[in-house]
Amino acid sequence: MSAKETVIELLQRLPPDVSLQEIAREIEFVAGVREGFEQLDRGEGVSLEEVRQMLPKWAGK
Repeated sequence: MSAKETVIELLQRLPPDVSLQEIAREIEFVAGVREGFEQLDRGEGVSLEEVRQMLPKWAGK
């Protein structure tokens, strides 16, 4: 599905009184998820074990 088709489908699912800010947030979220999947497809992801090792460092901040 193209980016334009994805946005059209998203707009059709949102309520009629949705604000422009809410629409922008939804589009940004979908774009982020798509980018994440593309990174995984390119092998750029982080393994679960690597995340587990990072968590203690993040929690200490």
